[in-house]
Amino acid sequence: MVSAELFRQVPLFAGLEDEDLESLISIATRRKYPKDGVIFFEHDLGDALFMILSGRIKVTILSDDGREIILAMLSDGDFFGEMSLLDNEPRSATAIALQETEMVVLHQRDFLSIVEKRPRVLINLLSVLSSRLRKANQQIGNLALHDVYGRVARILLEMASEDGTRQADGRVSFRRPTHQEIANMIGATRETVSRMISDLNRQGYIEISGKNVIIQAALAKEFART
Repeated sequence: MVSAELFRQVPLFAGLEDEDLESLISIATRRKYPKDGVIFFEHDLGDALFMILSGRIKVTILSDDGREIILAMLSDGDFFGEMSLLDNEPRSATAIALQETEMVVLHQRDFLSIVEKRPRVLINLLSVLSSRLRKANQQIGNLALHDVYGRVARILLEMASEDGTRQADGRVSFRRPTHQEIANMIGATRETVSRMISDLNRQGYIEISGKNVIIQAALAKEFART
């Protein structure tokens, strides 16, 4: 059983009335995926929206030369798969669980029936999609305008903003991605990313602490507006 509290944790359904949430609960199902489990492949027919309750997902495509390009790293409260619900086109990317992940699944016919009756859901969806489009435009600009060093710094700042926990001294800590994951997000090699991370660490912009990265305030001052 999916609770109203779970839905309220997801930005897509923020601000909905209890009646709206009850309508969603009546059509939702929960599903678990193991680490490295594929939720769907690029070009699969799309018929469901997925919302992450716990875990991590990467959304990825393969380039013409077989290289993986990571489009997004998603975690608790994020949703994905919405494009196929709206345009009936095949999936535009592959989604893979990076760790054991539990999700809520809303199928197309059920979701659209709710949208027809509850326009607030559609308004929230359009708001989130607009935010994602702005983010995509920013990422394209970063790839075009910054060298690899700047791209690594910017992606770390982005991850800190989205998933970080602010500490008492103002620094921000978040789960450390692998160097290969960063490389696949910014179009660089793992070896190059490793050198850039080491340099950022050496200069005091970041600190590696176990499985976490700690972002120093100096990194944001240096790269946030560059």
